[in-house]
Amino acid sequence: MRKYDLYIFDFDYTLGDTTKAIAESINYGLVSLNHEPQPLEKIKPTIGITLHDAYFILTGVPPTPDEEKNADKFFGFFMEKADTCMTESAELYEYTVPLLKKIKASGAKTAIVTTKAKYRIEEILERFGISFLIDVIVGSDIVKNPKPHPESVYAALSETGFSAENTVYIGDSVVDARAAAAGQVDFIGVLTGTTNRDILEKENNIYIFNDLGELYNEYLA
Repeated sequence: MRKYDLYIFDFDYTLGDTTKAIAESINYGLVSLNHEPQPLEKIKPTIGITLHDAYFILTGVPPTPDEEKNADKFFGFFMEKADTCMTESAELYEYTVPLLKKIKASGAKTAIVTTKAKYRIEEILERFGISFLIDVIVGSDIVKNPKPHPESVYAALSETGFSAENTVYIGDSVVDARAAAAGQVDFIGVLTGTTNRDILEKENNIYIFNDLGELYNEYLA
């Protein structure tokens, strides 16, 4: 497997899982706006996209000016609830820490590009004592254009000083794959999210692994 100078990771369903807290926060926001709470199987496919888009998908309402305002309110309610439960309930996958350590030991840099706020990722990394394993965090709160727009990928490249041709993006979704393609970096898919192999194979990718364990065994093998 080719080695890179910079490894960019998505967070949700790539490095870790915050499904429980996301579902609780989404339903808190929906109920606060007089919508019905949604089952987990409907919420999970929206994890990784913007909360604005998730609101319209989960409610089915048209994007009228009034509903755009409600989408902003939904974001506020979501964050209000997430502040009470997201960091504490976050889980990391089994091979997240070993893989990051292996990458860092090789001299490469690491970044997280996520639709979560930067401070939230910082809190989660601090909770697990692994802040030193991530060099750059690009959250949705510090870019104007969310994934799949390449702005967050460009931000990671800019902060680390590496070129696109020596960078790979690892993620679990079509949004991740398209952000990588738009940013002209290689993409590795993992199947720990809600996107299956058949769908990811239609996107530009160099590898698709079942999980980070497979990537760990390939890295520096």
